Amino acid sequence: MSREREPLISVVVCTRDRAPQLRLALESLATQALPADGHEVLVVDNASTDDTREVAREYEARSAFRILTERRIGLCHARNAGWAAARGRYVAYFDDDAVAEPGWLVAIRDGFAEYPTAGALGGRVTPIWEREPPSWLSHQVALGLTIVDWSSEPKLLADLKQEWLVGANLAVPRQLLEEVGGFHPGLDRVGSSLLSSGDVFLTEQIARRGYPIVYFPAMAVRHHVPASRLDQTWFRRRYYWQGVSDAMMRLLRSSLSPLARLAIAAAMTGRLLGSPRRLRSWLLPTDDPARFAEKCWAWIEVGHIAGLLGAGRR
Repeated sequence: MSREREPLISVVVCTRDRAPQLRLALESLATQALPADGHEVLVVDNASTDDTREVAREYEARSAFRILTERRIGLCHARNAGWAAARGRYVAYFDDDAVAEPGWLVAIRDGFAEYPTAGALGGRVTPIWEREPPSWLSHQVALGLTIVDWSSEPKLLADLKQEWLVGANLAVPRQLLEEVGGFHPGLDRVGSSLLSSGDVFLTEQIARRGYPIVYFPAMAVRHHVPASRLDQTWFRRRYYWQGVSDAMMRLLRSSLSPLARLAIAAAMTGRLLGSPRRLRSWLLPTDDPARFAEKCWAWIEVGHIAGLLGAGRR
């Protein structure tokens, strides 16, 4: 196919065993305003065992949809299979349990037109609550549910540790994905593991090459939050694995000897155990939002220590 006929945007939807949610996600893409020849949708089936394939085939008859299979289980593998098969100038990642707002594709087109040197573009992600959020869930802790709302206006993200983009709503020039090698295989979820931050590490790599990272709120999606996640046990596990993910990124950024990793882990352990307040926050149950937030941050430290000592490696 000639360059002139290639789509502007390739949407990649990675999915595994979420057929009911996938149907809602694909329907929200099928009704986007951008002409079909301006985009394509690649559904990457990551070795599903449910009706995922059948749901995807309902949309395959439409010219903009294609189905891929990635049998290596893992979000990083599915994401990389998506951009490798994409034909568009920009690759937009979209979760299988998300719903694109009307105008999402147009916003991606407009965002890159407004910021032509952007290395990554991402937008607002608002929750679709399956049930009312509990009283102990603070705004800061809830960000772990893939909620993003940094501003009502577009902005450059200067500090990706304070404000970030997420893979549920992220677009990157395909050429840049090829340049950085896509998503690192040592990060992101495999099966039931909550290892994460492949999207954060990717945008960090892009930013280090001098490309702007842009938050573009008109590029908006809604993201399903199941009732099973509105549980303190899930959040403790989520933030423990965030700590493991942070440690994995730390090791990817800089080569640390086993002795150096052990020394850092020992120092972090000493700080945690040496602070009665932080130790109480970590160990004692609470329904107070501020104290539960402290508990989650303590679990990040525990996970970081575990990651330095080898947890999360594969």
